[in-house]
Amino acid sequence: MKTILRVFAYLKRYPFLGSAQLACAIVMTLLVVVYPQVIKDITNNVIPEKQFDRLLPLVGLAMIAFFGSDLLNCLRIILNNTFEQKVIFDLRSDLYSKIQRLPMTWFDNKRTGDIMTRVTEDVTAMERVLIDGIEQGIVALLQILIVGGYMFYSDAKLALFALIPLPFLIIGALLYTLTAPQRYRRSRKATSAMNSLLHDNIDGMQQIKSYTQEEDEHARFNDSSNKVRQANLHVMRVWAIYNPSMNFFRNLGFVLLLGFGGHAVMQGNTDTGTFFAFLFVINLFYEPVNRLHQLNQMIQQGRAAAERVFAILDSEEEKNATEGKSLPEPINGHIVFDRVGFAYTEKGATLREVHLEAKPGQTVALVGHTGAGKSTIINLLTRFYEYDQGEIRIDGQPIRELAKSSLRGAIGYVTQESFLFNDSVRENLRLARRDATDAELWEALRIANAADFVERLPGKLETNVGERGVKLSVGEKQRVSIARAILKNPPILLLDEATASVDTETERLIQEALERLMTNRTSFVIAHRLSTVRNADRIYVLRRGEVIEEGTHEELLALDGEYAELCRTSFLENEDTPAS
Repeated sequence: MKTILRVFAYLKRYPFLGSAQLACAIVMTLLVVVYPQVIKDITNNVIPEKQFDRLLPLVGLAMIAFFGSDLLNCLRIILNNTFEQKVIFDLRSDLYSKIQRLPMTWFDNKRTGDIMTRVTEDVTAMERVLIDGIEQGIVALLQILIVGGYMFYSDAKLALFALIPLPFLIIGALLYTLTAPQRYRRSRKATSAMNSLLHDNIDGMQQIKSYTQEEDEHARFNDSSNKVRQANLHVMRVWAIYNPSMNFFRNLGFVLLLGFGGHAVMQGNTDTGTFFAFLFVINLFYEPVNRLHQLNQMIQQGRAAAERVFAILDSEEEKNATEGKSLPEPINGHIVFDRVGFAYTEKGATLREVHLEAKPGQTVALVGHTGAGKSTIINLLTRFYEYDQGEIRIDGQPIRELAKSSLRGAIGYVTQESFLFNDSVRENLRLARRDATDAELWEALRIANAADFVERLPGKLETNVGERGVKLSVGEKQRVSIARAILKNPPILLLDEATASVDTETERLIQEALERLMTNRTSFVIAHRLSTVRNADRIYVLRRGEVIEEGTHEELLALDGEYAELCRTSFLENEDTPAS
């Protein structure tokens, strides 16, 4: 019930629409008792007494009641749909906003397919709660109350006989409701797992084909899909028992009315008009009862979906996303890691007592084997993760005291796998600055050595790059990412394997662009290519989360330690670069 009430809490934002819809529902429901009353009057008075002058007005009254009811129903549906769509928009907006405020650690433990299922399918299932729960639920309850009141007003004894099955309907609905959540949670969980597997396999289709794993992956998908089938079949089997059972008790009310009502008329305890009116009005009573049973199934399904959506909305947000100090202007970019320690999990530390410094305008290179902690340093500097020990300062300001929006606004980040959105080149560049002019876009592309290939694209700036930039080569994507960083013009620059996975000529173009980009900026560079780090002002060598060497390229070669060994064995060297 708490989950359902949280869904309904969104309705409070639009009191006028809710009140107008409710008013239409009340009036149109009141009008449903006009017709049975007309039947009663015509049967008891007009026909026996041949009151021809009253027949047409009563028929006209019934016509007006039907027309008024349908007109109000039309207005109610329009108001209801407007109301619901506003609420659903708010819900989706709140959910997406919440996802953006969640820390990176939250995403580490979630599959993309599961998140997408919650934002799309689960929110849609919640719509059923709002659409059917509000529209049908309120109208059905009002109709039951109004028609039930009319029945007891007309003949209380006959009404009691007609409503004998009602307690059985209530007990059946209660039993179904109490046992439903587990069934629907299992169904939503199975669906989410299948969608997650499907998302992963579509993203990894090249790997599946290259390793000829189509049959195995098909079997995995079928297994996941079978779990969805079994969960849904369980839900349907229970519904197959519940719905006909409730329909039987509803029809039992008709039979009891026919028997007891007919007996009452023959004994003279009630009149024929009242009996005929009851035969009509009992359908108006049990029809919304049956609708509520069907609605109960949808609400239980929506409830399970809502629990998954609210699980995201209740997640702990990233701290200091917008709260905190701003970096004082001008930003010099003096960065100090002072005995910083960090661990992703409790199994062991990723960084231990790391001390490093980047003076304003310097280029600092981080080198070391995979897993040494290089990317972790970048993640801590951007506060994607929070360090456990020590302190990180920019221009003497501890970054924990800064608003993350201010911190990240001062940082440009170019990663190894350049992420481009499924949009035009223009919109991918404007991610850095929404107000950038075309001239500024082209200038950024020129500095990034990307203007020539963008000029050759069919739509130039308007060319869609495809999902994750699939229509561009690796080097082209990288240069667009560099142009995006140039457009942002940050005082601090982070380059994570920015020249990896490209050929020599493309590397030269990227390296030229990076050199322009790094001019007069404090830069952190992670690279496995010697050409990328040899000109750095300071090089820090990491091993298992610790800084073991530091100095310039020449100084570290002279030490003949870890860095010199990396140069001999790991770095891809230029032909004119000595190894020692």
